[in-house]
Formats: sequence, structure tokens, C-alpha cells
Amino acid sequence: MQWIEKVNGYIQALKPINLRPEVVQRILSLVDLTSLNEEDTEESIAAFCEKADMPLGHVAAVCVYPRFIRLVADNFTGTKIKAATVANFPTGNATLEDVLIEINNAIDDGAEEIDLVFPYSRYLAGDRQYAQTFVSTCKVACGDDVTLKVILETGALNDLAIIADAAFDVLTAGADFIKTSTGKIHEGATLEAVATILLVVQHLSKQLPHRLGVKVSGGVRTLEQAARYVELADAIMGRAWVNAATFRIGASKLVDEVRDFQG
Repeated sequence: MQWIEKVNGYIQALKPINLRPEVVQRILSLVDLTSLNEEDTEESIAAFCEKADMPLGHVAAVCVYPRFIRLVADNFTGTKIKAATVANFPTGNATLEDVLIEINNAIDDGAEEIDLVFPYSRYLAGDRQYAQTFVSTCKVACGDDVTLKVILETGALNDLAIIADAAFDVLTAGADFIKTSTGKIHEGATLEAVATILLVVQHLSKQLPHRLGVKVSGGVRTLEQAARYVELADAIMGRAWVNAATFRIGASKLVDEVRDFQG
């Protein structure tokens, strides 16, 4: 297929990255600093939030479980750092009614961004219409002021053609972002999956009235990995498109690498 050849072509064209300070600063500005651990506490999340801002710059958002979103929102009131949380996480199997309650409660607690797990099991079982209705209903709940990032769980979809179809369905249903993974299954983001999603975004950006974004998440632990995803997005979408409004990298460890880089 021609689009698979495109995906491979973009990946093969990637070059080694020189991690200069301006490259690291750019990566930091795209990070959704994420802590989604069962052992998280208010004390650990408060300490985690301190990593969000450093001399080289600040992250785009801090993403935590819903029970901590008020703490994060209060911590970053008046700053450019967004408060983000998850819904239907991590399995994607909750009822739409329960997910809407989750979303509404999170927004009431100050969430500015919702990372919603796509009902990928039902999608894979052939219930495409349910999945689209699920996303569109959740976007209505978010309204225009709250960003909806839909997690495809690309490692479970496991086929680039299915990933492309799912990305198309989710974005045309009203999602603001496509996110690759929960980070809770064995396979997270891959260059192939991200290139596929970016090509769908490139295509739909000419047709849909709202801004579309991509979030790379699941297994991105080093600055070198992050830089390759940024380079890939630059190549497909153009450097000017790659900013925190349209491109994110979900990670928990990258800011530690940034600190080490700063010395």
C-alpha cells in the first residue's frame, strides 16, 4: 500500500539527533509529565509537580489519576502548565455512563485535559459505530474548553491499517488529540504507529474545522527516543506545527534526563 511505503520512507529518512540545549528545551516544552501509579499519594504527587518547571523551561502538562487532579490544578493555577487526567483508564471497558461521570467530576475538579481510553476491545470486535458515538459523546461532555486526547492503545490494535482507521474514526468523531498508548500493556508507542497517525492527521487537517494533535506515549524514556518522534513529526507535519498545542510526549522519566543534561 502506498501509505505504508510513506510510513517506511519517513522512518528510514530519520537521522541521528545531536542533543543540543535548544533541542532538549524543545522536547521539555512538549512533555506531559505523567504519574499514573497505584502507589501515588498526595504527598508524592505534590513532590512530582515540582519537576514540571526548571531553568531550561517547563512541561506542557502534568497528568495524574482523577483523585489528584484538584491538587495539580490548584498547583498550576495561573501558569501555562495544564492539569490533565485520565478516563476509562486503563482497559477502556467502562460504560459510557460511568465515563461521563468521570469526565464531569474531573472537569469540576479543574481538569483542563482528559486522556480518554478508546473502547478498543469493542472496536476490534467490529463495533465501530459504538466507538465513534463513545468519543463524540465524551467530546460533548468536554466542550470547547477542555482538550480531549483519545488513547488508541496502538499495541493492542497491532496493525497499521487498523490504527489508521481508528485514528480516522476518532478524529472525525471530535477528538482533539490521538494518543498512542496507556503505557499499561507490553507495547507502547512505535515510530510506525506514530507515523501512521501523523499521516491521518495530515490528511484530516485539511477537512476538519478543529485543530488536531498527536500525543506519543508508552515507553518513551530517553531524550534520544523523544527526539526521534519530534523529528518524525517535523518531517510529516512541518516544524511550525510541532508545538505543545498539537504535539505531546507522555513520559515520567524524561524530565530527569533533562535535569541531568543541564548538569
